[in-house]
Amino acid sequence: MNKQQPIGVLDSGVGGLSVLKCLHQLLPHEDFIYVGDTARTPYGTRTEKEIRGFVGEIIDWLAAQSVKQIVIACNTLTMLGVDSLRGEHEFSVVGMSKGEELLLQASKKKKIGVIATQFTIGTEAHKRALLAADPAAEVYPLACPRFVPLIEGEQFDSAELQDAIAEYAAPLRKAGVDALLLGCTHFPFIREQLEAELGAGVKVIDPAAATSAKAIAELEAEGLLRTEGAGRVDVCCTADLARVERLAARMLPAQDCSFRLIELSKK
Repeated sequence: MNKQQPIGVLDSGVGGLSVLKCLHQLLPHEDFIYVGDTARTPYGTRTEKEIRGFVGEIIDWLAAQSVKQIVIACNTLTMLGVDSLRGEHEFSVVGMSKGEELLLQASKKKKIGVIATQFTIGTEAHKRALLAADPAAEVYPLACPRFVPLIEGEQFDSAELQDAIAEYAAPLRKAGVDALLLGCTHFPFIREQLEAELGAGVKVIDPAAATSAKAIAELEAEGLLRTEGAGRVDVCCTADLARVERLAARMLPAQDCSFRLIELSKK
C-alpha cells in the first residue's frame, strides 16, 4: 500500500456521509470512496447473518478499488467487530467510536442517553463501555427505528419526523439526561431538530470526530497519511443516485464530489 491510495468509507445508506464530512474536513489531501448500500438499507432491523453478508460484499468491492484503509461509518456494523469484518484483507479497518469519554466529560449529572438502531441498542455495547469507564454513570439506551427511514426518505420537514423526535425525546427528558450520544450515523442529519426538542440543558455528542481521529492515527502509524494535493470524494451507492446526491449536498462540498451507481457483485 502507498499514500496515494484512497480511503474507503461505508454505510448501509446515507448516514455515513456525516462521518465522511468530518474525515474530508480533517484530511483534505486524501481521496475517498464512499459506498452506501441504499438498495438494502436499513440494516438495523436485519439479522446478523444478513448484515455480515452485505458488509462483506462492500469490503470486497472496496478492496478491488485498492483502498488503503476502510472506515466503517455505521454503528450497527461496528457492533459486529471490525476485526471479524476485515477478513483476510491487509488494510486497517476503523469502526465507530463509542464516544464514552466525550459523554462523560459532557455530562455533569452522569445521566447519559444513547439513541441508535434496534440492533445497536440490543448489543448494549455503548452501555457497557460507559459503565466500564465510570460505574457510577446512569445510561439510558433508546432504539429509534423511525428515524432512519424518514432520513433516507428526506422527510426533514415532515410532521412524521417531528412526531418521532417528540416521541423519542420524551423518555430521555423524563430520565433527566444531560448528554446524548447519536449512536447512528444517520442522526447528525437531524441534530439541530433533536437539540431544539431536548433543550439547551442536553449536550448532543456526534462521535464522528473521535472516529476520524482513530482513522488518522492508524494512517500515521502505517506511514500512509497524505500531506499534499487536493483530495476528491467518490460517492457510490447501490440505488437512488439522485436522492443520494441531494442528501450528500447537506454534508459535503459539491465541487469536491463525484457520484455513481455501483453493483456490488461486480468487482
